[in-house]
Amino acid sequence: MERPPGANGAVLSLLSLLLHLASASDIPLSVQQVPTITKQSKEQVAFPFDEYFQIECEAKGNPEPRFTWTKDGKPFDFSDPRIIASNNSGTFRIPNEGQIAHFQGKYRCFASNKLGVAMSEEIEFIVPNVPKFPKEKIEPLEVEEGDPLVLPCNPPMGLPPLHIYWMNIELQHIQQSERVSMSQAGDLYFANVEEHDSRNDYCCFAAFPRLRTIVQKMPMKLTVNSLKHANDSRSSSETGPRANSIKQRKPSLLLPPAAKGPKSEVTVLRGDTLVLECFAEGLPTPQVAWGKVGGDLPEGSDMEDNYGKTLKIENVSFQDKGTYHCMASNFHGVATHDFYVTVEEPDRRSHCCAHTGPRAATGAADRAERRRWPEPPYWTKKPQSGVYSTGASGILLCEAKGEPTPVIRWRVNGVPIEENPFAGDVVSPGEVSFTNLQPNHTAVYQCEASNAHGTILANANVDVVDVRPLIETEDEESYAAVTGASAFLRCKFFASPPALVSWQKADAARPLEGPRYHVHENGTLQVLEATAEDAGAYSCWVENAQGKTAVTASLDIRNATKLQVSPRDPRIPRSHTLELHCESQCDPQLKPSLRLTWSKGGAAFETNGTGDGRILIDGARLTISNLSLEDQGVYTCSAHTALDSAANGTRVTVLDVPDPPENLRLSERQNRSVRLTWDAGDSHNSNISEYLVEFEGSREEQGRWEALATVPGEETTALLPLAPYVRYRFRVIAANEVGRSRPSRPSEHHATPPAAPDKNPQNIRVQASQPKEMVIKWEPLKPLEQNGPGLEYRVAWKPLGAPGEWEEETVREHSLRVMTSAVYAPYEVQVQALNHLGAGPEPQSVVLHSGEDYPDAAPVVHGVDVVNSTLAKVTWSSVPKDRVHGRLKGYQINWWKTKSLADGRTLPKEVSVLRFPGQRSSGMLPALDAFSEFHLTVLAFNAKGAGPESEPYVFQTPEGVPEQPAFLKVIKVDKDTATLAWGPPGKLNGHLTGYLLQYQIINDTEEIGELNDVHITAPAKASWRLSNLNATTKYKFYVRACTSPGCGKPVTEEAATLEYAGLYDDIATQGWFIGLMGAIAVLTLVLLTICFVKRNRGGKYSVKDKEDLHPDPDVQSGKDETFGDYSDSDEKPLKGSLRSLARDLPATESADSLVPYGEGDHGLFSEDGSFIGAYAGSKEKGSVESNGSSTATFPLRA
Repeated sequence: MERPPGANGAVLSLLSLLLHLASASDIPLSVQQVPTITKQSKEQVAFPFDEYFQIECEAKGNPEPRFTWTKDGKPFDFSDPRIIASNNSGTFRIPNEGQIAHFQGKYRCFASNKLGVAMSEEIEFIVPNVPKFPKEKIEPLEVEEGDPLVLPCNPPMGLPPLHIYWMNIELQHIQQSERVSMSQAGDLYFANVEEHDSRNDYCCFAAFPRLRTIVQKMPMKLTVNSLKHANDSRSSSETGPRANSIKQRKPSLLLPPAAKGPKSEVTVLRGDTLVLECFAEGLPTPQVAWGKVGGDLPEGSDMEDNYGKTLKIENVSFQDKGTYHCMASNFHGVATHDFYVTVEEPDRRSHCCAHTGPRAATGAADRAERRRWPEPPYWTKKPQSGVYSTGASGILLCEAKGEPTPVIRWRVNGVPIEENPFAGDVVSPGEVSFTNLQPNHTAVYQCEASNAHGTILANANVDVVDVRPLIETEDEESYAAVTGASAFLRCKFFASPPALVSWQKADAARPLEGPRYHVHENGTLQVLEATAEDAGAYSCWVENAQGKTAVTASLDIRNATKLQVSPRDPRIPRSHTLELHCESQCDPQLKPSLRLTWSKGGAAFETNGTGDGRILIDGARLTISNLSLEDQGVYTCSAHTALDSAANGTRVTVLDVPDPPENLRLSERQNRSVRLTWDAGDSHNSNISEYLVEFEGSREEQGRWEALATVPGEETTALLPLAPYVRYRFRVIAANEVGRSRPSRPSEHHATPPAAPDKNPQNIRVQASQPKEMVIKWEPLKPLEQNGPGLEYRVAWKPLGAPGEWEEETVREHSLRVMTSAVYAPYEVQVQALNHLGAGPEPQSVVLHSGEDYPDAAPVVHGVDVVNSTLAKVTWSSVPKDRVHGRLKGYQINWWKTKSLADGRTLPKEVSVLRFPGQRSSGMLPALDAFSEFHLTVLAFNAKGAGPESEPYVFQTPEGVPEQPAFLKVIKVDKDTATLAWGPPGKLNGHLTGYLLQYQIINDTEEIGELNDVHITAPAKASWRLSNLNATTKYKFYVRACTSPGCGKPVTEEAATLEYAGLYDDIATQGWFIGLMGAIAVLTLVLLTICFVKRNRGGKYSVKDKEDLHPDPDVQSGKDETFGDYSDSDEKPLKGSLRSLARDLPATESADSLVPYGEGDHGLFSEDGSFIGAYAGSKEKGSVESNGSSTATFPLRA
């Protein structure tokens, strides 16, 4: 691709600003280059259960490399038939066919082409031996009860990890406890032995999982001699010889050994696991505790292993250094040990030796010894590959460390550097330097560092190349970015000598310039804070001394994603539900890749919330139920698209009731007041609105707190009013918008001195059960109102308006019974409170009445005005006030029905009562029976009770309209006629004069037809046949019962007339119908003949036999209708018809009761027999009944 005209001058004039020196770290395979090893095996262990062992070596280069191997420094036959070589690489497999020990050794892979040779590091193939305990004779151990003991394990060396177990010969684990436990090294420690520890099969088992091997040490026999106790736990003195007593003793340490002193130094590498052990002996068994001098143990410290005898700290940091203290104690004393822990930075190594287990902290007596640990070599400076142009200069550096110090050797293409004529201008153990490089200097240089513990090797490629720039990025790539973010356009290239890179827009003749444009060394163009104007086509130019190359690219700018979380900074009460919404605005082209996530304080939530359902996430909605104070914080909604990400947060504040007030204090103590002061508790994000002060008094029930004062939330002190003769305690409750706190702790007690009462009893009243009696009662003073000991009440009374002296009496109770001389006489009454310190204030008088008596006079009934058949007004004369003997409460009417005027029957006396409160002389009697005779009396009543009744008064009610008929049924319909039947009303309310029958067309439309009346003057008539109706028309029928005053409510029914019956006669005369019936008859005859023949031959037609023996009436009826045979005789109605109709009749009536309503017309069905079946089916499903009626709809045809 050619550069646009006019571009050369602009590029050359702005070299310092727009052109960048660029190089590539990887040479494209299209360019000739030395081999580079891309993959190789590390140490390979031949586990016995693997199918094969693969040793890998892969490399790249141009020309394609060839592979050779050495084993233990000698050529290895890569074509050995016992191995399987891979195509196009140096990888090969060694099948596990049993005899693989001869393959054990150190391998090295060589990848070569005409430009050079690359070497792999040494790959050691290890064929491990099965670990074994040495065969040894272990002498039996014999100890005395109470002695300490250590059973050593000394497991064999083998491939880590190593697991150690102590078991018996039956593979049952030795029970471990605070007394018996195992160390990290596998030894079994007894703080003190007991008689039951004796056994002859203590076995140490070493398990090597990677080898799938478990080996067992020879069993050890332990005998514990039981001794008599010469002392018990109450004494630690030795009272007898050692031969016959167990000596209780204070602890001493077994690990670390007491001989090493009370302190030891431990060095651990940062990131490793620190394990400290503290095993003690003693009797009773010591308890072990851990601590850190000058601070707390690090968070996450584990002391659960070995019953507290092991302290484990994982992922050690520099903050974990310091002195750790172990203390073993029993009631005889303590034993301690301090571990001084140093944390060091781990060595920066490319590889190191394999360990037999996790690296443990070191505790050598001399810390300086650590630097002399044997260490294989590791790199401190590693030679780096490079691409050079002709005439350039270069340098390769190589340094390594180890113990002992490694020896550095250089190779070129796998052979010693001394043998290469173009090795370099300066060669030393630490570097190789070049000047004026030429293509024949192209080679692979190897730096090898080795000591007695290992060898490491690094390849460094020196490629001397002169090529025109090669752009590896595809031409016409499309890129996208969002507004406000950086846009990156790639232009990956390779060039040697180094090239200059420039970018320009397709519509501009000059390279891009300005602070918003930056070209990186790899050729990438970065456009800072992209805008919509940056969209368009771009070109990338790469140029060196060998030539120039260009590619084009396009940039699309899209809208940035925006988020808004709502509500903003909500304040939610505890236990409520929080719901957050994340509203997003996203470019339409980015919408498919939009993904929303939620986090709190930087910690992301699971996609769907929590497993318990308390936190639910549904895309843009986050719901947290049952909020707690721990839920408050900053919640962030994050959006991620293919191009950008955005986040928006809101601070959630959880409100809660305040903490209880604290530190209650009393001051300014007075007889009637005291000042209470307190400290406010945490308000939990909601300001305290008020404080409620409560008290507990010695005069109240123990534990009963009552409100005393309310204090504004901004104050924390109150002057409290007090009552005399009370021993107070106070508490305070804080309140905010969420609710009330728990009560504070009670204050100290405060007692007030006694005083005379401040008030007299209230609510003075009288209660009497006998005439002339006056039981005076009042509300007693509350305990806090008594003000002192010896509370009494002075009661005084006298007749109202009497000039004489007051009668009085002092009582302790809160009532007094007084007998007076008159019934219901007014008295003045006073009640005053007294105690040992004096009387209360002057009492106020109240007027009370003595006890009432029954009225002794009856009212006189003036008359009864019958308003209608069910309502009457009664009037009477009042009873004189002096005959009431109390306060008149009202009048009472008693009445009862004596007989019905319709049939003249006399009825038993059932009295109804109606009371009219207050002074009145009339009242209304409702809900009377019509056309009946009644008696009534009137009496007066007061609080004592009712007086005598008046003389009975007789009155009668007139006739009324009847109730609706009991039922209405349509018992037959035809083309233009319908027969109806009904039952008489339950209550006639007079002499029945007949019925009013009405009907109208309805036809299931909103319009209804004219209402037609039929007056039936025969009261005994209970059915009617309507004629001249329209065919196939739906009607609604109404029947009302009537007396002289009028007709009552109707009972209703609906039914439809039938279609013209002659239609079926016309069909029966058609030729096709006659032919069909003939064919059916012939077919029936044939079937009957076949059945007859089959029966004669011994066959059985079980279904037919069953039908003949037990004919089903419904099935038979269906068959009859199928063949058109029906009965038009009154003696043979369709089967099931009477049952269907009888279901709708009252239970006391039989199906035969409908016969009088049939008027002799073909029973209850029409000419085609369709009515009864349809009607019965409709009733089977349930009919709709209203006001005692039923509805049946009749079809036009069957």
